Amino acid sequence: MIALLEGTVVAREENRLTLQVGAVGVWVWVPRPLAGQATPGQPLALHTYLVVREDALTLYGFATAEERDLFALLLGVNGIGPRLALMVLSALSPAALRRAVFQEQADVFQRVPGVGKKTAQKIVLHLQDKLKPEETLGAVVSLPDVDTEVLEALTALGYSVVEAQTAIQSLPADAPQDVETRLRLALQYFSR
Repeated sequence: MIALLEGTVVAREENRLTLQVGAVGVWVWVPRPLAGQATPGQPLALHTYLVVREDALTLYGFATAEERDLFALLLGVNGIGPRLALMVLSALSPAALRRAVFQEQADVFQRVPGVGKKTAQKIVLHLQDKLKPEETLGAVVSLPDVDTEVLEALTALGYSVVEAQTAIQSLPADAPQDVETRLRLALQYFSR
């Protein structure tokens, strides 16, 4: 199993990166927010999960070990394959995912393209058994007031909660803390 991969970003696509590791270029499927933040020519370290199929070896990469572990848990849900698990992690941060599971909000998962009502319920039931309550409680972090206002503004403009949360998650860590600037940067996410 390949657990960690470190190299230089050569190219990026919507949800796939080409990472040069030594003299080898490796395709790594990643959540969309991570792909959007990756810059060609920059070094990048990814926590990875290798999916072995009869006809392919596919590598999935994540910014944190927590995301990788959640990806592995999602693969245990009946009806969830690697691509759909990646879509869930593209749409929801680990904290948002844990919050939805802990508060039994299957409708949050239904907003992810490809996840229906039954699959959303399966995700909640499966992950409730796998996530420890103390981990979940510790991970339930509300958005800062500024980001709550940005979320409300984006949903008022017609974006779904999942789309708005994804745009907020894509904001750079050093982004200014005023609502107008953060809203402008979040809207730029949709124009990419």
